[in-house]
Amino acid sequence: MKLLNGKTSELNSIPNLNSKDIEALLTVLVGGSKRVERVALSSRQVWIKRYGTEKPPAWRHLQTALSRIIPVAFLRPSAYLSPREMAERETQRIGAFKERGIAVPDVLYASNGAIVLADAGITVQRRLAQLKESDPTAHDDLMVACAAELGRLHAKGLCHGRPYPRDMFFVGNRLGFMDFEEDPQTVMPLEVAQARDIWLLFLQIATGARLGLETQNRAYEAWSAQAPAAARAELERMIRFLGGFLFLARLIGRVHMGSDLQRFIVATSFLMHAFTNYSVD
Repeated sequence: MKLLNGKTSELNSIPNLNSKDIEALLTVLVGGSKRVERVALSSRQVWIKRYGTEKPPAWRHLQTALSRIIPVAFLRPSAYLSPREMAERETQRIGAFKERGIAVPDVLYASNGAIVLADAGITVQRRLAQLKESDPTAHDDLMVACAAELGRLHAKGLCHGRPYPRDMFFVGNRLGFMDFEEDPQTVMPLEVAQARDIWLLFLQIATGARLGLETQNRAYEAWSAQAPAAARAELERMIRFLGGFLFLARLIGRVHMGSDLQRFIVATSFLMHAFTNYSVD
């Protein structure tokens, strides 16, 4: 197998593996079929991520169709690539984030259709689930920390593409990022991709916050304090556009209020409210 940069990478080059570990990892690499799979080894655990194991979901086809009908940049989906190209894209993005000082999982091994990643520990999503009932204040503080860390990421001239809490992990008193399959900057301007990032995060914060509007305000302030002015201005334009669909969304919600629709209504309504209370440079 070869690394995506053309250099040979042997499994025995991964630190702290014995012969049984290499055999176990090779067996799962060759014989496994799951998109993401955890492999417990003698002294560590690693994650195998495969590409091309699943067809693009229906919503992705819908997003592609909508982007053709409605010429709005933030609706454009990242290109769906071959398994090799997807592995290469994610490996390159991990490297780019690492170079900018963002904590990311180490890539231990890469082949044409899969990568092996070091375990990053507990995800923010799992910690939020633990805190949800036992400590609502700490739960919401962590949501605010997600927004602040995303703002720092944006300040470094980066965008994530899908910054959900399940794709963040703990690094000391800061947060790291993982899962870089999407690369929105290839299909839209950076500031548009950054605006979409924070909107996607707010879809999680809007209905997930235990303390409601207080947490939403703190999260927006935390992101805005770090984020570039161009991203804040683009977010305002984006929310003005999405706000035009709120009446229809609420009308549909009277018949059936699904969780995705509820998140859209609450997040978009809050962000529209935010732009009446915060100035954009």
